[in-house]
Amino acid sequence: MVAVCAGLSGCTSPQSALDPAGVEAQSVATLFWVMLVGAVLIWVAVIGLSVFATKIRPGAYGEKAGLRLIIWGGCVFPVVVLTALLVWGLQMMPVLRAEANGPTIAVSAERFWWRVAYDVEGESGVARSLPEGGVPSANEIWLPVGQRSEFLIGSPDVIHSLWIPSIAGKMDAIPGRVNRLVVEPTKPGVYNGVCAEFCGDAHAQMALRVVVVSPEEYDAYVARQSEPASVGAEDEGFRRFMENGCDACHTVRGTAANGRVGPDLTHLASRRTIAAGTLPMSPENLATFVGFTHRVKPGVQMPGYGMLAEDEIAAIAGWLETLQ
Repeated sequence: MVAVCAGLSGCTSPQSALDPAGVEAQSVATLFWVMLVGAVLIWVAVIGLSVFATKIRPGAYGEKAGLRLIIWGGCVFPVVVLTALLVWGLQMMPVLRAEANGPTIAVSAERFWWRVAYDVEGESGVARSLPEGGVPSANEIWLPVGQRSEFLIGSPDVIHSLWIPSIAGKMDAIPGRVNRLVVEPTKPGVYNGVCAEFCGDAHAQMALRVVVVSPEEYDAYVARQSEPASVGAEDEGFRRFMENGCDACHTVRGTAANGRVGPDLTHLASRRTIAAGTLPMSPENLATFVGFTHRVKPGVQMPGYGMLAEDEIAAIAGWLETLQ
């Protein structure tokens, strides 16, 4: 019993499909528990029948009885059960993919991070690019609770897969295609998302946080994200940031930095993590990632700046930490 309780306690976490916080995750969890209970009952029946036939009443039944058991128990019963499960699963799909009534969010999976844009206008389709515009962010997605939000998901490099286990199922991010995923969170909180398709060296470190809040908090958050950075461009850290070419890859709205290769850093310090969920946000971790990028996240395309003096790295990290 202790072992069973310990195992079930592992089902509760911000990254568990069995601890649902969304309509789709709840449907999937219900289907899983029904299948699990059914599998246990079938296992008990098969083992019990085997013990009965071999130990309790061996030789009590003839060849015809055995043939009937094979036909009804081994053919008819599995066909009926699997057909019922297939019908149940298929009838869920139109409901879960119905029209969204909340925001549309573009999510571009890139090696090895997530580009995010709120309030975009677009639709799914083959050989299309994600819509331009919207309010940019990265590696963190905010969602309004109780609303059906639509993700438009794509990738510019290799196949990735967006999976937020507590809220919804997986959806592939495929170059040359924009896929659609509708999610409806039911519980406020912070949940973990991952890339569920092997995409390269840092695949295991390609995570994101999903923050579910009230619709009012969501609107206020997106409004804040749309504003330029509230910092001065005369800071020593900003000067070092520009001198060392960081602006070639990163945008900080409100400054001269307008690179598009890497994540938008305009409100970097307001996020919970850095390096796509690899490290908690802190000045120390920012300095570590800037100076020794590939030690923290092997395979990432950002170059490390370990050749800089410690005070230069600290200045850059200190300035980044002010980007609220």
